[in-house]
Amino acid sequence: MRHMGTSELETDRLILRRFTMADAPLMYRNWASDDNVTTYLTWPTHTSVSVTRGVLEDWTARYGEPDFYNWCIELKETGEPIGSLSVVSHDDATDAATVGWCLGAHWWGRGLMPEAGRAVLQYLFGVVGFNRIVAKHDVENRKSGRVMQKLGMVQEGTFRKSGRNNRGIVDEVVYSILREDYEKTQAKDMQLTWKRKTREETHRR
Repeated sequence: MRHMGTSELETDRLILRRFTMADAPLMYRNWASDDNVTTYLTWPTHTSVSVTRGVLEDWTARYGEPDFYNWCIELKETGEPIGSLSVVSHDDATDAATVGWCLGAHWWGRGLMPEAGRAVLQYLFGVVGFNRIVAKHDVENRKSGRVMQKLGMVQEGTFRKSGRNNRGIVDEVVYSILREDYEKTQAKDMQLTWKRKTREETHRR
């Protein structure tokens, strides 16, 4: 496995790229300030755009780390950031990663998150070399579970009172996909454009 950092990815409708400080107003407006989006998330709804800027300061400072993976989901149609997808943890001893995501409510139901997820799976398996990708959802957040199913993930089980989010301590449903399964069912059917982004290129956006 070779860590490559947050490289730019492109799908039919989306560009997955690094966040910049200029994203703060639209990130705040499009999802970070919306209680409907954050209900099942581990971080609280942002109360002001200054909170969003503080988060982005941390994220953008970490893009120099080769094992930091955090994509801004940009809709090509409008050029707006509409959500995020990240590796929230990884274990190099087992070549495993756990991913998480969120999407502005205005864009729910359009198949955009599975589209973004497929690009990230291809990158993490095919370029970085992870062997196992995991995703978890609050047992009440069935929409997130459907995204995992569309990504070809297999449900491994429900872990009782194993997670904490804005609803409190909750049961979590765990899904995973292995590289060998991914290669058999999905890799041949997908096309992905990606390129490595240097910090200098990001600052010029």
